[in-house]
Amino acid sequence: MTWRPTIAALAGLCLAVSATTLPAGAAAAEHVSAHAALAGPPGAPPGVCPTGASYGSPLPAGTLTAPRIQGGFTFLEGPVWVADGGYLLMSDMAGGTGPYNVQPSTIRRFTPPATFDTFIANSGSNGLALSADGQQLVAATHDQRNVSAYQLSDQARSTVAPNYQGRAFNSPNDVAVRSDGVVYFTDPNFQRGNRPDQMSGRTSVFRVSGGQVSLVDDRLRQPNGISLSPDGSTLYVGAYSENKIYKYAVQPDGSVGARSVFVNYIGGPDGGTIDCAGNVYWTSGGDSLVHVYSPTGTQLGTIRSGSSGTTNVAFGGPDRQTLFVTSGRWGDSGLYSVRLNVPGYPY
Repeated sequence: MTWRPTIAALAGLCLAVSATTLPAGAAAAEHVSAHAALAGPPGAPPGVCPTGASYGSPLPAGTLTAPRIQGGFTFLEGPVWVADGGYLLMSDMAGGTGPYNVQPSTIRRFTPPATFDTFIANSGSNGLALSADGQQLVAATHDQRNVSAYQLSDQARSTVAPNYQGRAFNSPNDVAVRSDGVVYFTDPNFQRGNRPDQMSGRTSVFRVSGGQVSLVDDRLRQPNGISLSPDGSTLYVGAYSENKIYKYAVQPDGSVGARSVFVNYIGGPDGGTIDCAGNVYWTSGGDSLVHVYSPTGTQLGTIRSGSSGTTNVAFGGPDRQTLFVTSGRWGDSGLYSVRLNVPGYPY
């Protein structure tokens, strides 16, 4: 499958410059000159983080507990808040089935205060994010080993990233979307099942820009959660099998520079998110906590939700100051939430 026209408009600010029509340097120059009003790397989707706002401590206390809203799900992942509809979406993955042992997945919807229903059956999804225009759900979809987009209005599915140089991905896991429509995603092999390995044993991070899939890094062991700083200049990736969080410098054209260590040890880093002050929230399967770090990597505190299996986080609610957490043991995974002092990303 190829890039669909609907995906070319992933963001209200999406650029039409493609690496296939201009050399890399010319593409970057065209990007900057045509969109100088962005004044640097585009980051959070429009309206998420107010310009020029100042913030204090993000946590009401150094140690918090997030109450459970509802449990009884199989395995929740990838929460994302849809502001226009006032609801949260999340993937609920079941056990592997069929000859290739692939995990089916359903996208559940939570409408506060207490309504849960099925939004997309057979979604094949794990991590979720929104297009910057808020009209599409960008999903890491392991069922087809690609990255997909679902139209929120009618759930129509299209393809964002079909493969890399003709080779199937392992099992895309999590996604982050910049305000100009550039998509970053991780590709561990957790949901590959018994399907053939076409990545030669590598687990990687990729970027999609202008319909082109580019490799960011193929040296990480099981990259998992992925998030962008509010100004779009830093990309964070949790390496699950290394117990580290890495960060990368991001250029205005979306290309990624040098990698460095952001957090040297976190047990089994899963999904993460960022608030509007640039503080980083990362879930840890090893201790079932959400660890909160300043932009410099200093730990500010922790949030507990349940007793096992914390998987992912997203800000939501009318003011985006509610942190939603997916957590819990297999077969009794639940949704938790806690109020914080700083608004943040919807995924």
